[in-house]
Amino acid sequence: MRKKKHLDERFAACAPVMAHAPEGLRGRWRALFGNGNPLHVEIGCGKGRFVLGMAKLHPDVNFVAIEREEGALIMATEKAMQDVPPNVRFLSYDAAALRDIFSPGEVDLIYLNFSDPWPPNRQRKRRLTYRAFLDVYNDILTEKGALYFKTDNQRLFEWSLGEICAYGWLLQNISLDLHASAFEGNVMTEYEERFSAQGSRIYRLEARRRLPEFMPK
Repeated sequence: MRKKKHLDERFAACAPVMAHAPEGLRGRWRALFGNGNPLHVEIGCGKGRFVLGMAKLHPDVNFVAIEREEGALIMATEKAMQDVPPNVRFLSYDAAALRDIFSPGEVDLIYLNFSDPWPPNRQRKRRLTYRAFLDVYNDILTEKGALYFKTDNQRLFEWSLGEICAYGWLLQNISLDLHASAFEGNVMTEYEERFSAQGSRIYRLEARRRLPEFMPK
C-alpha cells in the first residue's frame, strides 16, 4: 500500500477513535471504554470493515483493532470517524509484543482475518498462527478465551490447523467453505468480499485456549 499523505495530521483528526499510549492501558482497557464488557481484539484490521461491522452488531462488546500498515489504519480510522463507534479503538502495534499492552487474562477473543500467509516455509515464524504468537495469545486471553481465524489460503489454513492442534488448543467449528456453510453472523472483510467474488473458498476455525492439563511443566 502506498504511503498516504499528511498522515500525522489525519491521525490527529481521528483521535476520538484511537488508543493513545496503549502501554498505559495495560489492565485498564475496560476503564477506557467505561464499562465491564467483554474485550475482543482484531489483529490486522486492514481498512476496518470487519471490526466496524462487528461493533455495530455487538454494542455490548469492546473492540480493539490493531493494524501495523499505517495506510490501511488511516483508512479504517477515517471510516470510523464518519460514525464514531463508542466501543472501538484503533492502534498500530506489533502482535509479538501484545503482552506489553494487555495484562494476563484481559482479552476474551482474538480475531485473525486474512493474515499474511508468508508462503516460504522459512518464513513460518512470521505467521500469526505460529506457536510463538500462540504463546502470546495464551497469556493475554481469559481462561475461556478463544481465537477465530479466517483465510482464503488453503495451505496456510492446513498448516495453522496442525500448529494450533499441536499447541494443545481445542479446535471447533472448522469450515472448509464458510460461505456455503450454515454459519450465521459472518461479517466480511474487504479481502473476503474480493476473494469470494472471485470464487475462492473461505476457510474458518475457532480455537479455544489451551486446557490446564496441556500447560507445559
